[in-house]
Amino acid sequence: MPARPLSDETLHLIAAVRTALEGRSDVEERTMFGCHCFFVDGKLCIGIKGEELLVRLPPGRHQEFQEMQNTRELSPGGGMKGYFWIEPNGYATRAQWNFWVQEALAYNPLAKATPKRKPAPAKTAKTEPTAKKKPAAKRHSIFEADD
Repeated sequence: MPARPLSDETLHLIAAVRTALEGRSDVEERTMFGCHCFFVDGKLCIGIKGEELLVRLPPGRHQEFQEMQNTRELSPGGGMKGYFWIEPNGYATRAQWNFWVQEALAYNPLAKATPKRKPAPAKTAKTEPTAKKKPAAKRHSIFEADD
């Protein structure tokens, strides 16, 4: 299924994050779970979904960020502490925008990287016997009385 085209607002936000990170050589962009993500030094740092900004922040300050206006936890159940969605009103000014980008970048060196997955083992070709045996008729417990 082809991906949906991104809205102008989303593309504008992606461009703004690119501009904020343009001086860095360790940035990689990936799409995960419908979110356009920016990885810094191999770790998720900032993401965009629609008009919302996803930022990875210090888990030790989770409560502080949770109480701020225009923020929402990524995982309200507490499974993903330190990840927050920032609504457009939360980054509407240059000062607000800089705050979130700088907080995410400041935490990035301390964040744990997701362990790289080991590549799946190569599948070996199975050799099939030349003559196929007819499978034995399966007996089901409801037919045991038919003997």
